Amino acid sequence: MNLDLHLHSTASDGSFPPGAVVHAAVAGHLDVIALTDHDTVAGVGDAMEAARGQSIHIIPGLEVSSTWNDREIHILGYFVDPSEARLRAHGGRARDRRAQRLEEMVERLQGQGVQVSFDDVVVAAGDGVASMGRPHLARALVDRGVVASIPEAFDRYIGNEHPAYIPTRLQDPEAAIAMIHGAGGIAVWAHPPMWMLHDLLPELVKVGLDGLEVYRPRNHADRVRELEQAATGAGLAILTGGSDWHGPDDGELGGFVVDSRQVSAFLERGGM
Repeated sequence: MNLDLHLHSTASDGSFPPGAVVHAAVAGHLDVIALTDHDTVAGVGDAMEAARGQSIHIIPGLEVSSTWNDREIHILGYFVDPSEARLRAHGGRARDRRAQRLEEMVERLQGQGVQVSFDDVVVAAGDGVASMGRPHLARALVDRGVVASIPEAFDRYIGNEHPAYIPTRLQDPEAAIAMIHGAGGIAVWAHPPMWMLHDLLPELVKVGLDGLEVYRPRNHADRVRELEQAATGAGLAILTGGSDWHGPDDGELGGFVVDSRQVSAFLERGGM
């Protein structure tokens, strides 16, 4: 069974609407996917509707933003109830804060002489976006001719180490984990940076973290082993993985897959 447990749609900063993500996953011979848009479950219903009659299973999820020591920590929530009130309230709060953050980043870029406006970001995001993010700002920089590609935008202007970067500052990781659990979900640390893994992982486990995202396209074998060992050492049996796919710029959906044997504890916990 082939899985991809980290996908984004136009409900946040992906290129495809939720239904089109499902159709691309079917074409890519995936059996199970999780839609994990940033701070919103707005696309889950459409994804599940698109999956009706298809040979694919949709896990409802989201990727929750949190901040620790001014660093972004993303917590994936799986098997959540999309109708849960606290989750939906978070979506509205996050939408407003994420837009405010991008306005602040645009102001910093303008202070550096970069020709871009917040209206450019809104246009780049398009209609129907429930949660804007840095990729929309990156697309605006491409559209304005400031950079040639989205990766270049991050590398030169809006990556974590650049002066224009501003953390989301929505909540701390403990609150993010508690919200996911309150919606009946499993909380998994997304793409954990190796340099903070050993310091932060024990703290996250103390406040209820369930698992670690291990299997990703850019994770070489040594890194996978280190992540697996870190999870085992912290008493975590749940490992997950996914492509973090946002659209065709990331390659074809299904080009990277996770085998069900790699995430068996996760599937068992989710009742699959």
